[in-house]
Amino acid sequence: MDEAIVVGAGIGGLAAAAALGRAGWRVRVLESAPEAREVGAGLAVTVNGSRAAEVIGAAERIRQNGYELRSAGTRRWDGKWLLKAPDATGTELIGIHRRRLHEALAAVQDADVLTGARVTAVDPGTPGGERARVTWESADGEHSAQADLVVAADGLRSVTRSVLFGNALKYSGFSCWRSATPDKTLDNRFAMTWGPSAEFGALRISADEVYWYGYVTMPSGRPIEDEVRAVRAYFADWAPDVRALIEATDEVIRHDVWVLDRPLPRYTSGRVVLIGDAAHPMLPTLGQGANSALEDAVSTGLLIRAGNDLAAGLREYEKQRYRRTQKLVNRSEWMARTGSHLGPRGQWLRNAMLRLTPPQAALRNGTRIFNWSPPGSFGPEPVDGR
Repeated sequence: MDEAIVVGAGIGGLAAAAALGRAGWRVRVLESAPEAREVGAGLAVTVNGSRAAEVIGAAERIRQNGYELRSAGTRRWDGKWLLKAPDATGTELIGIHRRRLHEALAAVQDADVLTGARVTAVDPGTPGGERARVTWESADGEHSAQADLVVAADGLRSVTRSVLFGNALKYSGFSCWRSATPDKTLDNRFAMTWGPSAEFGALRISADEVYWYGYVTMPSGRPIEDEVRAVRAYFADWAPDVRALIEATDEVIRHDVWVLDRPLPRYTSGRVVLIGDAAHPMLPTLGQGANSALEDAVSTGLLIRAGNDLAAGLREYEKQRYRRTQKLVNRSEWMARTGSHLGPRGQWLRNAMLRLTPPQAALRNGTRIFNWSPPGSFGPEPVDGR
């Protein structure tokens, strides 16, 4: 059986393991952390992410462990609507804790997952020629293994990307607070709230829990002794519901937001394919980091099947995924320029223009980019669900 190694056991890595297993690969996953788990608070699975999850049999688990939402529109910092979607419409979303999404994906794959395995080197090999080789370190020393295919799902600070392409990261100028907070008052609507050089959003991820984020301009690596106090102070004059949710929060995490200094020239090298943040990290303003990783992951199995022409499969992956994901990267940058990255003067002009925009037209234009469908299927599910 053809062998694949997936580097990274995050959302993209586990989804890739599930897809490759269905495509006939024997899969090994290497995860640097001591245990395979997802770190973070929450996210929204959009329609494209749900379609990807459907292919690997995870969509129903995601629905059961998440919360059905709809997009409500955009507000300004004081809570006044800039663009409100009609109550009878709105893009359907599923709010879910990142940990529960990770568990849903873990349940539909049966790869050999090796934790505490820090990858140090990748030799890409050649399709039709020498196999790829991955080297990693663990508690019992250094190891290496050959593979017919390597999927790099090792995230923003990808070792694989660094070895193969060397692209550096650059700071976006923004940092993001996140939290999953107990709450039973927020309804099923998700709205972005824009203020000068900042964005706040909150969405329900269970019947008694809300995920919220505060995306703000800040110097990189800024030390903050009390993150909860800092986020409360930052949003102290925002809308009452924003303040109330933050006041109910006892713990937050914060991550500086980094992107690539320039786009990768391609996503494949030899027998290696890069997916998710390893290939195309993007600003969070479009909410497509995890969703695009799910698209990538499912596409690896659908387009690069065991026993088929590997070089042809890699070319088709490149053809289908590069343009699509670079479009998402560019759209997230456009959203930032017209939304949370604007200062007071720019926001005033933008707000005036939004008030003149028909809500239905704005909704169609804003959600068109989520209209993605998987490139094929694996056929009927086996009896055991694998």
